[in-house]
Amino acid sequence: MVLWGGSRCAPLLRVVSRLDRFPRASSCGGSEAPVRGEASLAREAAGGAAAAAAQELTGTERKPFFNGQHLPFSAFLTDSFGRQHNYLRISLTEKCNLRCQYCMPEEGVQLTPKSDLLTTKEIITLSKLFVKEGVDKIRLTGGEPLIRPDVVNIVGELRKLEGLKTIAITTNGINLTKQLPRLKEAGLDVLNISLDTLIPAKFEFIARRKGFHKVMEGIHKAIDLGYNPVKVNCVVMRGLNEDELLDFVELTQKQPLEIRFIEYMPFDGNKWNFKKMVSFQEMLDTIKQRWPDLEKLPSESSSTSKAYMVPHFQGQIGFITSMSEHFCGSCNRLRITADGNLKVCLFGNSEVSLRDLLRSEASEEDLVQIIGAAVGRKKKQHAGMFNISQMKNRPMILIGG
Repeated sequence: MVLWGGSRCAPLLRVVSRLDRFPRASSCGGSEAPVRGEASLAREAAGGAAAAAAQELTGTERKPFFNGQHLPFSAFLTDSFGRQHNYLRISLTEKCNLRCQYCMPEEGVQLTPKSDLLTTKEIITLSKLFVKEGVDKIRLTGGEPLIRPDVVNIVGELRKLEGLKTIAITTNGINLTKQLPRLKEAGLDVLNISLDTLIPAKFEFIARRKGFHKVMEGIHKAIDLGYNPVKVNCVVMRGLNEDELLDFVELTQKQPLEIRFIEYMPFDGNKWNFKKMVSFQEMLDTIKQRWPDLEKLPSESSSTSKAYMVPHFQGQIGFITSMSEHFCGSCNRLRITADGNLKVCLFGNSEVSLRDLLRSEASEEDLVQIIGAAVGRKKKQHAGMFNISQMKNRPMILIGG
């Protein structure tokens, strides 16, 4: 099967501040009750600041979600603005076989020692806990998740979790052709492949590595194995690839692809500049000049992508507008980094170490309480793009796309 011909045909979008409030409830539907061991655990795992903060919380801010009533969704994963977090993204590794400009600083990153990364057992333990509390979608990210030797086994273990509806992976596609048949058999439902250009030489410039044709083979393989749609993530950067927008849209004419154009976002070390960012509206205007009958499609309220399609095309396109039109009001996502820190916001720098809690033999009840406190602290929306660009945060590769 051939998607396109010629030489115009990167890559991976990967693409601890302390808690200051603790919810007081023993279960998502139970009545309010003291939390056993909460203060001592907070001192051990999060330090005295967290313990002091925990004592300040009266529970009134999140009380509407408890009230001793049966709830349709865990109160611990519902924040103070009513957002229900049923989507968990887990980074399997900080390592990657590409060096994409928007993801990794040119000088590289200091990798976490292996002993400080989550083990497979810890990943599954946390996944079980989150699914029990209401998470029904888990996405595996990195780094590059497919370079983790036991990634297929992890997918297989996740598939056993009752209540988990969707298992997804975001990959740069380099190892996809070899791995995908086993991943599909293990239970992988959804696939996102990062590709920022259709020109091999430009791919090497953006990714600082070769590999364009391997990514193409991976996309072909995904289509052959029946993934529909195959999602392709494209970070659009002025002066690099904004001239390829129409070429990407044309790929959806005869193939079950969903091309997702992503606004360039600031992270540590990626030299983000407002002038490099191509906004959603600018991209949309460019595409509509070529296809004025472009149709807007309905989407789920929690979707990060504004979906469109050209009439009679098989596939569709989408825009992820994190910078120009944020979607914080419907955010349902939580992240766990490869070293085990919970991030409730991609652009926030607050983190809670779930790894340390697991290794201190915290009970499931204590884990849920601390996770709930972090979720309850989530802000209404992220800072503006200029403030984000000045904020100290991890490079994207150390967060997980």
